Amino acid sequence: MIPDDYEIELTLVRLVTERGADKTVCPSEVARALGGPHPDGWGPLMQPVRRQAVRLMKAGRIAILRKGKVVDDPDDFRGIYRLSLPRDADQGPGKTDSV
Repeated sequence: MIPDDYEIELTLVRLVTERGADKTVCPSEVARALGGPHPDGWGPLMQPVRRQAVRLMKAGRIAILRKGKVVDDPDDFRGIYRLSLPRDADQGPGKTDSV
């Protein structure tokens, strides 16, 4: 049975919170926590995990990182990404970068 959005959200937030500030979580860790160790269980969860990550970043609850930097647009990023708690300088979409 595929977990619902709420269960994915709870697991994602729990894992990034447990990992702590300045540490990251791979989205596959979230999927594995929900679907088990076999790819047939966690593989189908990768897109639902991504959708929840985007929603949570827009809400300011997590950060999505690519190459160690917060993505500018959570709706438009590609490739390998990591999840973390928001950093002090990360204010979500529309954030301003200080020099």
